Amino acid sequence: MDTMEVLTKLQQVEVRYEPVYSADAHLVEGYAVSGFLEGANIPAFLYDEEVPLEYRVELEQLIIERALQPFKDEPLTYDLYIPLNPNLLMQDFAESYFTLLKESIAEDSFKHIILTLAEHEYHEDVEQLQHAIRYLKTYGMKLCLNKIGSESHLDYVLLLKPNILKIDIDMLDYDSWGAQNDIFMTISSLALRIGASIFFDDIETTYHMQLAWKHGARYYKGRYLTEASETFIEPTSLQQRLHEESIRFIKAEKKQLEQRFDAMRTLQRELTAIVEKCQPQPDNVASLLKLAEAVTPYSFRLYITDEDGFQVSPNIMRYDHNWVVLEHAKDKNWSWRPYFLMNIIRLRHEKTGEISDVYRDIETGEMTRTFSIELPTHHYIFIDITYDYLYEHSITK
Repeated sequence: MDTMEVLTKLQQVEVRYEPVYSADAHLVEGYAVSGFLEGANIPAFLYDEEVPLEYRVELEQLIIERALQPFKDEPLTYDLYIPLNPNLLMQDFAESYFTLLKESIAEDSFKHIILTLAEHEYHEDVEQLQHAIRYLKTYGMKLCLNKIGSESHLDYVLLLKPNILKIDIDMLDYDSWGAQNDIFMTISSLALRIGASIFFDDIETTYHMQLAWKHGARYYKGRYLTEASETFIEPTSLQQRLHEESIRFIKAEKKQLEQRFDAMRTLQRELTAIVEKCQPQPDNVASLLKLAEAVTPYSFRLYITDEDGFQVSPNIMRYDHNWVVLEHAKDKNWSWRPYFLMNIIRLRHEKTGEISDVYRDIETGEMTRTFSIELPTHHYIFIDITYDYLYEHSITK
């Protein structure tokens, strides 16, 4: 449908509301607003820069006005996610949009308005967008950043201070694991840092639901739950079903965690016994090679540091089936690594071996964990675990 056709059919534009469910209470917490016109792709129209800006603003504001119409004379009691093209919002620094909101609903309802936009789709100075958003927030409105992923600018996300980060569930698709998963882990850490909730979109299967639940979703929506419609539904309509599904997810996750805990405890116990038996010395290469041979089924590298992080032994590195002594790493300092010194203090006080979280090794690029333990000489040995071992024992996460 071309531009003029859309403009001549504005009165036929309908508003759809898609329920947004909470992960804690399993209730409908709000609705995502969208516009619908038979034969037209409204999102594409709103982002088509060949269409004059004023026409796109007219359509987007029409959708907002109609979405808010049911609440003209009664309070808004649940959240409404209002989709915005940030370039249209900022054509007059959000003034006309703010006026529209004030004319459509009482200011007491502003706390239920969630402005939903993608920061990386804004073409101008993001600081100007930040000023407008900050002003709207003073009235109680919230910000949801949409389409969070590989195209997002994390510095912009920090600047805008969103309340919610909306992510497409495909980011956690098994077939696209790897780089996208690394991006998600960064986003997840960022959400924790800024106090933002995670919202997973496009849930279409039970598997999607379980992924969203497992990866910290506070909100979710999609066809698997309820499709968008012109009417609102009972907040408790899926409560029982979602409760039962969450019980299944919890049982499956607890089983996995128990298995992972047992595998980690076994690895910790076996490596501790090997280290105690071999008694490696930082200045005795033969003792290090003896230890290396003993940990061949587990490890690809080991080394010893003092309590300040200075390496006092060479690297003992495995290439194929051979252990090699690498002197170049001696005297390097590793205290710059996050949590290194805290780990040393923990090892010194608790007198037990520790296994790190999974991380990507700088030198090999592979995912690994590191076993560390204090030696009788008050040095600290670090044994890097192969990805093959982690994978075989299901402790890659």
